[in-house]
Amino acid sequence: MAHSLSAKKRIRQNIRSRAVNRWRKRSYREAIKEYHELILHGSVEQCEAKLTEIYKVLDQTASTSAMHKKTASRYKGRLAVKLNKKKAA
Repeated sequence: MAHSLSAKKRIRQNIRSRAVNRWRKRSYREAIKEYHELILHGSVEQCEAKLTEIYKVLDQTASTSAMHKKTASRYKGRLAVKLNKKKAA
């Protein structure tokens, strides 16, 4: 257990930042799940619109400490490949 005031404050800050980071990760993961459903059952136009939304969410998450920018780039590339396969089919 923390004894000093600064250590107690750090615990409070960690709790808040963990909650925010979990919210950010949950938001992009839910968006990606919706995108996968659209890839299976939706039209190409719907998929393109959803992909731009996901790009925004990933870029916003990558601008914080919740995700590295190269991780966001990797997600975006893989999602774009799925859209291109749907367009080709």
